[in-house]
Parts: sequence; structure tokens; C-alpha cells
Amino acid sequence: MTLTIFALLCLVAGGVSAQVPKTALAFKADAPDRYTVVRGDTLWGIAQKFTDSPWRWPELWNMNKDQIKNPHRIYPGNVIVLDRSRGRLALDANTVKLSPRLRAEAMAREAIPSIPAHVIEPFLSRPLVIESDGLERAPHIIAAQDGRVVLGNGGVAYARGIGESKESSWLIYRSGAPLVDPDTKLTLGFEAIYLGTARVTRTGDPAKIELTSVAQEVGIGDRLIPAGGLQIVNYAPHAPAAGLKGRIMSIYGGVGQVGEAGMHSIVTLNRGKADGVDVGQVLALYRDATQVVDQTRPKGAPDSIVAIPGDRYGLVFVFRVFERVSYALVMQTSAPVRALDLVQTP
Repeated sequence: MTLTIFALLCLVAGGVSAQVPKTALAFKADAPDRYTVVRGDTLWGIAQKFTDSPWRWPELWNMNKDQIKNPHRIYPGNVIVLDRSRGRLALDANTVKLSPRLRAEAMAREAIPSIPAHVIEPFLSRPLVIESDGLERAPHIIAAQDGRVVLGNGGVAYARGIGESKESSWLIYRSGAPLVDPDTKLTLGFEAIYLGTARVTRTGDPAKIELTSVAQEVGIGDRLIPAGGLQIVNYAPHAPAAGLKGRIMSIYGGVGQVGEAGMHSIVTLNRGKADGVDVGQVLALYRDATQVVDQTRPKGAPDSIVAIPGDRYGLVFVFRVFERVSYALVMQTSAPVRALDLVQTP
């Protein structure tokens, strides 16, 4: 069963603009000539060793558009060489060729991810955003064994809507707070509250299920969605093809628009696939411009109000994209990240 995610809404004015001119790619003065990849590295971290613009990874490797979504794999033990004359990175061409058996063993090693996998892994296989009536169409729990009101790990329950589905593993959800665009005030969807997992022990109407893990108490009326496979994020960090602007709608784990985020926190953006957002995009964080009163000027004078432009203070990496909403990981920040802060092409 596939859960429909978002109704397509009209593009919001100002969301996407023309291609932003690029400055010449500059390498750090202390960039190494050679670097040996180690376990725990990420594409982002490696890029930062060579440049202050890690979102320009495709230029570092002279990649085309298709390669951004499927970059060459880099493994612990690989040696990356900086070709200063061409301004490019490359894997060491002098690496000894491996036999088919050793090559297969090397490929079995885990390639390094774009960003820290352990931080975002729980968010990769879960439908974090649903349309307003999305869960209403999903199978639901109607009763618990022994008349219990709430269920914990190992609890047994009965659900309608599963029928004879061949899906054996299910995720349990409850509808959460609406995701409201701070600019247009439109509801873009609803955040889904993840409760746990269950397996079907007997199909039918009702089906019998057993809870295999619980993050929060599960109760009558909670909804079931087929468990999907893990979507590994291996996209090259890159800037949007066109200028893009949006806002942070909420801080994951916060209450509404309250709270602050820091390094490796997850934020919800009011831009998605319909606005040109895709996985791997890097966006810069800005504060809104503010106005102050120049106390040296006469009260009410036309030039007594001075606009202070918002400063760029960090970067986020988009790792999950829905039609009108996306989730991003804070990768750099020199100040607390707040809801309503601006994001735009770096």
C-alpha cells in the first residue's frame, strides 16, 4: 500500500528564481595534497578538508548532473588526490589493481555516506509528512488483547484494513501538528508521529498484529503504514540549479515554532519537490533583516529607521523531500537555528 503524500499546490512566488552566478571555486590554503579516507568519513567532511564550499562537490570532481544522484563510491582506504593545476579531486590512479575476489571484498565494505548516517537513519524509512486525510485511509487498530487501552512492546492487537495484504511489517503512526507555511499560511501537510512497529501474525478482517518495538504508547485508533526499505542518502552535496528561497517551518522535536536547533539538528522547510528541491541540496541559513532606530536622528525623521541585513550563519543539507515540504540536517552554524529563519541558495 502506498500512502499519498501531499496534494500538489501552486508554486509560491519567490520560491525559485534564476540561476545564481558562481564565483571561482577556491581551495583552502592548508588543503592536503593527498587524503586517505577512514571509516566515519562523509562526503561533506571530506569536501570541507579541501574547500569552504562543500556544496560544490560536483565541481571538485567534475561531475555531471546524473552523477550527482549517483556519485562514484568512496570507501575507507581510498586515497584522494588534489590536482592543483586543474582544480579537481580524483582517486589515486596509482592504486594497485585488485583481483576479482579482493575487489568483491572491497565493494562489500560500506561506502561513506553524504552526511552522518546515524543522525538521519530513523527518518529515512518513515513517511514523516502526510496529507490531511492520509492516515484516515490507512489501516487502524480497533482493539487490544485482554481489553487493554494502551499497548507496549510485545502487545497484541487487532486491526482493520490490512485484509489479505502480503505486507508483514508495519509502522504505527498518529497524526500530529499541521505544517503551516509561515509565508502563505497554507497547511502543506501534517507531521506524522511515529509510535512503533508491528508484524502481522494473522491476516483477515480484523488482522492480528504484534508490536515489535514501541517509541510511544500505542492505542486504539492509531494507524498502520507498510514499512518501507531504508533509503540510503548517497547524493553528492550540491547547490540548487536555480536560486531558491524558503523558511524553516519547525525544529524537529520542538513544539510548533518554539525552540532552537544546533549542529546536526533536523529542521522542516517550507519548500519541496514542487519548488525544485531535491536530496543532497545545500542551503544557507540567514536571519531576517531587522530594523533599528538611529537615536542620533530626530524622532520620526525619514532616515531614523535603519535596516540591518540578515547575516548568513550556517548551512543545511536536504536529506528527505516531499511534494511541498523537505527535511534538512544542520551541517554548519555559528548561531542558534530558529523557526522562521530563511534558507536560500548559498
